[in-house]
Amino acid sequence: MRPDARRTTLADIARAAGVSVATVSKVVNGRGDVAPQTRTRVQELLHLHDYLAPVFRHTEAVESPTIEVQFRGGLKSYVAETLEGIIDSASESGASVVISKASGAPHWARDLVSAGRRAVIAVTSVYTTAHLNELARSGLPLVVLDPLHLPDSRIHSVGATNFAGGLAATRHLLSLGHRRISYLGGPSMAVCNQARLHGYRAAMEAGGVPVPDACTRPGDFTYETGLLGGAALLDLDEPPTAVFAGNDEIAVGVVEAARARGLRVPEDLSVVGFDDTSLARTASPPLTTVRQPLREMGGAALRTALRLANGERVDSHHIELATELVVRASTAPPRAATPERG
Repeated sequence: MRPDARRTTLADIARAAGVSVATVSKVVNGRGDVAPQTRTRVQELLHLHDYLAPVFRHTEAVESPTIEVQFRGGLKSYVAETLEGIIDSASESGASVVISKASGAPHWARDLVSAGRRAVIAVTSVYTTAHLNELARSGLPLVVLDPLHLPDSRIHSVGATNFAGGLAATRHLLSLGHRRISYLGGPSMAVCNQARLHGYRAAMEAGGVPVPDACTRPGDFTYETGLLGGAALLDLDEPPTAVFAGNDEIAVGVVEAARARGLRVPEDLSVVGFDDTSLARTASPPLTTVRQPLREMGGAALRTALRLANGERVDSHHIELATELVVRASTAPPRAATPERG
């Protein structure tokens, strides 16, 4: 919805229902002194015209705006560190944050407006056209963190330089002498995964190293993908000497798949992750990984949401923060011969 779009008023609803503004006001505020038939008619018109409760207009003057942060799935390290950045930035800005699981309930956006929310930040959540349409009708700005799909022109997003990260990770493995390098990533259609894969391919091509189809595998951003996908890669006739994983969880799964085959990391197999969550720092061995500035990304999303909630213009629909390769103990030069399997 455009900022200058006219909102439905109580008077509009009253005219359509053939009743007084006072009667419509009673229905909106839950008063009991309205005939059931009249109440039903007014409620139907309120839904039909996407009427926004007055609480939304009142909150525009509140000094401490409230932002809804929604995420899908479990509270993993990636989500937790991103939320820390959002919460820290909210504290500095004098804003409040409500954290919830993404909902598909009818009129969920309108319910958020009625509860006084000023904007929505989505973490690891996928929004359909229907979701976006409801947000637009409700006038709620949306900021998506690390979007899984190409951003809709109606929303804003914050991410990291995934292509550059994939390039740096693969160049690091090439510089160590690896040539049989595999990429084990997340969902094939996820924008961040595509960018990391393209960075990997660009580095391999620049190094004059061919990439057989069997060396790249999509999956999910989960430990199970690393465990199962890593096993499949290591069971190839010519297994990789190094694996670049789409995130830290996948990387830890690959390490375990190697251990199950009697292989040592990094002596027999080098592994690189992506994100630099606490999982990478506490893994055994600690992971070489590409650092996404997760807390900074969360802070940028919160500040963008507040600007949009205040009706301010934002220069770019998408913000990208720089990634950085962090070298730890999970990478080393390859052995001269293919390691024997246990």
